Amino acid sequence: MTTLKTIKQIALTGLKSSGAFSLVQQGKWRQDRLLILAYHGISLADEHEWDPALFMHPDYFRERLTLLRKWGCTVLPLGEAVERLYANDLPENAVALTFDDGYYNYYKVVHPILKEFNFPATVYLTTFHVYNNRPVKDAVCSYMLWKKRDAVVNLRNVIGHDEAFHLSNEAERMRALDLLVKHTRQRKFSLEEKRQIAANLADELGLDYEGLVENRLLSLLTPEEVTALSADGADIQLHTHRHRSPLDRDLFFREIRENREFIREMTGKSPTHFCYPSGIYDDAFIPWLRELDVRSATTCEVGFSSRSSERLLLPRLVDSMTLSPVEFEGWLTGVSAALPQRHRTYNVGVREADEERTTVSVHG
Repeated sequence: MTTLKTIKQIALTGLKSSGAFSLVQQGKWRQDRLLILAYHGISLADEHEWDPALFMHPDYFRERLTLLRKWGCTVLPLGEAVERLYANDLPENAVALTFDDGYYNYYKVVHPILKEFNFPATVYLTTFHVYNNRPVKDAVCSYMLWKKRDAVVNLRNVIGHDEAFHLSNEAERMRALDLLVKHTRQRKFSLEEKRQIAANLADELGLDYEGLVENRLLSLLTPEEVTALSADGADIQLHTHRHRSPLDRDLFFREIRENREFIREMTGKSPTHFCYPSGIYDDAFIPWLRELDVRSATTCEVGFSSRSSERLLLPRLVDSMTLSPVEFEGWLTGVSAALPQRHRTYNVGVREADEERTTVSVHG
């Protein structure tokens, strides 16, 4: 059966061959708009096979940057891009690059590739896991369950739940993960207790947890790495301290203020741009962010930013390995904005247990 995605790729290929990509790109509509690209991770190992919607192979990422050059895109620092958008002063084919959460792979893989192309980028940093540096528990548990997808596991020795899960079945893996998450949330485990759950799961699966820790897979940057990146030109911005957005004004303010203070300590700079954790937002956040002197905020809603866009609800294109090259080129040129989009509910990023309503999930 032909899918909407296949139809879209066929249509885009035809439009590209006809010259429509170049025609639209050179038009006023595209030139008056900013495309903000969002990434979560570039693989250190096989993370892109585990979750291709959020992790990208380094070669695939390098090809994306090559396409930016091919189509004559002007890659701007985020802050400059936002200011020039509203000043009606955008250069041709303006693009900004953003990376959510602040995984170690940005330091190890992404930053060196960006330096090759001389492209600026913004890291929206969740600071809690920077100062408590271990693989993010929910993410690493999901990864380990996938890693042993040919096995059957019983969680009796991990959380006391006596049931066998056939990990070759994705639904079974997700159900096992859900039980692990609920177990730690309901008991309000400490950070160390959560780490022990992950280590116990690794033992049960026959995996080397300490090896994952040592290789920094699914771990965030360290304070020293954040400092070094900032000194070398990386733009470090706000993503809340604990990767959560409480619908309580005082708690929300605390998240931003702690996040800002920790970033200031590491970089010597005071961040003023924000990304909603998991891309999920509420109207209540907008006046709060203004009070906090936040100059822009990005979502995961798909689209281009124009001068009519609300500064604190800027759309982005979440790029991934599930997006074909011709679809990516369609967005660079502006053609894809005219095609029908499947509605998505985004719930991506570092996942952590907390008592308030949060915007969190497994990945980052």
